[in-house]
Amino acid sequence: MRARFYPRARQTVPAARHFAAETFDVWGVTSRMDDMLLCVSELATNAVRHGVPPGRGYRLRLLVFEDATVRVEAHDSGPGLSRMVERPPGRGLTIVAALADAWGVLPRTPGKVVWCEFR
Repeated sequence: MRARFYPRARQTVPAARHFAAETFDVWGVTSRMDDMLLCVSELATNAVRHGVPPGRGYRLRLLVFEDATVRVEAHDSGPGLSRMVERPPGRGLTIVAALADAWGVLPRTPGKVVWCEFR
């Protein structure tokens, strides 16, 4: 597992994507790299635009499991869990749903975790 915290700023999205690319490379996970990095960008962008209240940040967490499943998580402290589950806003999560093998939203205090997995 690797994680990094980012402040609420659009400029952090490329940094999150770079962090993920480095991590996947170190782990030797190259299959579906473009799809995974696009989903990292979408989750980070959604966290910055919709999930992180002013003055706070978000955490990008990356996990790889024994079966080579990769999980990408964006942790934020904003509201919006029920709205995201009922009908994802915008196109970002539609892209994530189309590319990832699974995705979802989990509650956390405060906020939520938006995740996706690649098998």
